[in-house]
Amino acid sequence: MLFNSITFLLFLVIVLTVYNLKLPWKLKKGILLFASYFFYAAWHPPFIILLWISTASDWFIASRLSTADSLRRRKWLLFLSLLVNLGLLIYFKYSVFLLSNFQSILDLTNFRMELPSNSIVLPLGISFYTFQSMSYTIDIYKGRLKPSKNLSDFALYVSFFPQLVAGPIVKAREFLPQLINPKFTKLHNLYWGLLLSTFGLFQKVIVADTLLAPVADTAFEMPSTLSLVDSWVGVLAFSVQILSDFSGYSLIAIGIAYCFGFKLPKNFNAPYSAIGFSDFWKRWHISLSSWLKEYLYISIGGNRKSLNRTYFNLMVTMLLGGMWHGASWSFIMWGALHGFFLVLEHMLKNRFNPKLLKNYVFRTLAGIFTFLLVNIAWVFFRSPEISSSFLYLEAMLGMNEFAIETLNLFQINVTVAVVAATLLAHRFFRYRNLRSEIMRLPSWATSVIWALMIVIILGSDNNANEFVYFQF
Repeated sequence: MLFNSITFLLFLVIVLTVYNLKLPWKLKKGILLFASYFFYAAWHPPFIILLWISTASDWFIASRLSTADSLRRRKWLLFLSLLVNLGLLIYFKYSVFLLSNFQSILDLTNFRMELPSNSIVLPLGISFYTFQSMSYTIDIYKGRLKPSKNLSDFALYVSFFPQLVAGPIVKAREFLPQLINPKFTKLHNLYWGLLLSTFGLFQKVIVADTLLAPVADTAFEMPSTLSLVDSWVGVLAFSVQILSDFSGYSLIAIGIAYCFGFKLPKNFNAPYSAIGFSDFWKRWHISLSSWLKEYLYISIGGNRKSLNRTYFNLMVTMLLGGMWHGASWSFIMWGALHGFFLVLEHMLKNRFNPKLLKNYVFRTLAGIFTFLLVNIAWVFFRSPEISSSFLYLEAMLGMNEFAIETLNLFQINVTVAVVAATLLAHRFFRYRNLRSEIMRLPSWATSVIWALMIVIILGSDNNANEFVYFQF
């Protein structure tokens, strides 16, 4: 059930209507929980069992954590929670990758061994709800949060349908307190929720799927024949496509949650205006980067020890962040590149004069350089295989001997225009808030923009395509 489908629109109208009946708060939460399970089961019903296992195990373990009378017992309980969650994630997401690489190693040694063939279907959203559930037990272990007394409340936190399959990743201490007091749909909330959702839908359907996806797909399909211009246009198209796709999903999720009276964390903040990679990861997929920083980077030492240890911690965090996105060497390479860029930035930062770091020209050049390196890393993220990534990079360097014109002039012009508009918008919103800027507009202007977006969306002949981050 895709956000960009008529089926979901009908589902949302029904759930909102029932939710706003004069019912007890406990029953309303039960309705939301049932709707969330129905929403998830619509994809592949058997996988809801995995969601139940993760929910029940962490709720049970957390209740024991709060009463454990020794540090050793607390550590064992935390280990059990991580074992269940990461065990499910590793089996369904990484077992085929690990087995295939193990088979490759055996082939190199000429050792014959029959390994089981696996064709495991990846459960939708498992990377997202696994991280959410783990944050609950980790926070209780660290004393940041008291365990929920109500299993149904915790189950709703894990499975809340607007952000269940692709985030934002919400921490338990951000969501569970919102379940204490009754909520209902206020007119103000409905207005902003639907407006944000329309913005998100426009990004997904028009910008990502209609304007840019065909260009990126064409370019990455045949990297061995790409020209210099086509290769750069293709990766720029993908750069804004994945932004519009995932940022669009996040805006829709935040908007829908707002319609029900809930607040979800911001997931994107003009990332292509970033000056340096530390800044980029404060702006791109904020819920994941903050999760990795809090629960991984800081836990393994952060920057509290030597410089070399800090660099090591950065690399480990970004490598695992890359692997979180998918079980392939391409994603590992993407994470490694971002880790390398972060390490290099930390090494160079202390060498520059603090006054230079505030210089407008220097910051502008640093921003351009950051964007270019982000695009180089996107090549590994988008390519189906790591070998294709290197072929694509050769084309970007003008080293392709068999280059032919793959993209037409119209596709190139559209891509350049959309990318330029995106960069200007990100520069504008670097220090501004979307909602505040909308509130400054006259009501008639907001209405016209809103109506135009709806008309363009409805007039699009684009089919309901899945969001890119569903595969993670």
